[in-house]
Amino acid sequence: MTPASAWNPRLALLVAATYFMEFLDGTALATALPAIGSDFGVAPADANVAMTAYLITVAMGIPVSSWLAERLGPRPVFMAAIIVFTVASLACALSPGLALLTAFRAVQGFGGAMMVPVGSLVVLRSTPKEELLRATAFLVWPGLLAPVLAPLVGGALTQFLSWHWIFLINLPLGAAALVAAARLVPAGGADAGRRLDWPGLGLTTLGVAGVVVGLELLGHGGDSAWGLAVVAAGAAALAGAVAWMRRASQPLFDFRVLAVRTFRANQTGGFVYRLTISAVPFMLPLMLQDGFGWDPVRAGLMVAAVFVGNIGIKPATTPLIRALGFKPVLVGSAAASALTFAACALATPQWPDAVLFGVLLLSGVFRSIGFSAYMTLQYADVGAEQLPSANAISNTFVQLGNALGVAVGALLIRLAGAVMHDAGLVASAATGAAAPYQAAFAAIAVLMLLSVADSVLLPRRAGTQVSGRR
Repeated sequence: MTPASAWNPRLALLVAATYFMEFLDGTALATALPAIGSDFGVAPADANVAMTAYLITVAMGIPVSSWLAERLGPRPVFMAAIIVFTVASLACALSPGLALLTAFRAVQGFGGAMMVPVGSLVVLRSTPKEELLRATAFLVWPGLLAPVLAPLVGGALTQFLSWHWIFLINLPLGAAALVAAARLVPAGGADAGRRLDWPGLGLTTLGVAGVVVGLELLGHGGDSAWGLAVVAAGAAALAGAVAWMRRASQPLFDFRVLAVRTFRANQTGGFVYRLTISAVPFMLPLMLQDGFGWDPVRAGLMVAAVFVGNIGIKPATTPLIRALGFKPVLVGSAAASALTFAACALATPQWPDAVLFGVLLLSGVFRSIGFSAYMTLQYADVGAEQLPSANAISNTFVQLGNALGVAVGALLIRLAGAVMHDAGLVASAATGAAAPYQAAFAAIAVLMLLSVADSVLLPRRAGTQVSGRR
């Protein structure tokens, strides 16, 4: 498939819509766990296995989806992914017990794993470099909005209808997406001679599953020894996969794409950046409710400030990148985000609501700017023949970053609480419950600053072909 002479905004919007459906469904179920546990006669914590199964299969399915898109062509794989995701959603809604719900969530996750990377590959292949900034603007919004909207959507559907509607709402959305895909996604691009790198796939799948499962164990109060052992085993499998694929004649991923400086920056500093911004939507509601003693409605309204900042700055993101270039935007947004996290670490229940709302509003603004810049820059210098490998590597890192963000956020809160308890630290009655969360936000601010180091080393003219800045 050769790049088109002009990009198709309707195609980009379709892919963004499927992204949003997958991202939203991946996290909205969290608010429904008590209701699911009640219906199935299990503890809400036990019902979390349905979320874990989805997360694991999404991460495991991305590597093979890249090969399928090359072997069969992106169009049939993308349409099949929509069908699998939609049908599995119906099966989830009709599940009579937790075991079947978990199994169908795993199938749904595999459909989502194909939708996300294959959809982005379709857009990237049909978009010339000079239009990539505009195209990426469409693809960014699901990653910005879904984590903020998911608790609200999941809670509203569960409270006013039932948890089944978190899945049933996907039926009309999936049907509309399938019709649009049949009209908009170009045919072609299949390579019938493309062989599957079975050793590379096996090691990568085991590695990703090990890291995700281990982080889930660590982040949600599981046995620390087992969690560390599983993470270590997963990391060893990933190292083995890299070693194998560097020697294979037809590797699952072509790691030579990491020699592209701008792409590599997205997988290093960009990975740390995504990790931190993924942790904040998880940590913030907990701090406001458990730490500050706020009710869910007040906390939800305050968290909405991040959403307002995300959306409010979006029209200015592209002009900002064109005016300043990628390097200043990446460095500035990460440094400013770290300051907002540090402010959250200093926040107390006595702060006026308007002040905290302003801090979170700015946090959403800088989150949106940095996220958009990283998403656009990573493919700026990647050649057409390297796009499938670059896309698969990037999406795998995105899934790991999302999982690691929540797990690290939970782990930091647990560690801070344990250290304070063991040290016999006694905080004031007004801030004692919030102290572990404040310490976790301070740690997240430091992690965000680490992402700046790689951006500082980027060439000043990095990504100029995409940004259009002279």
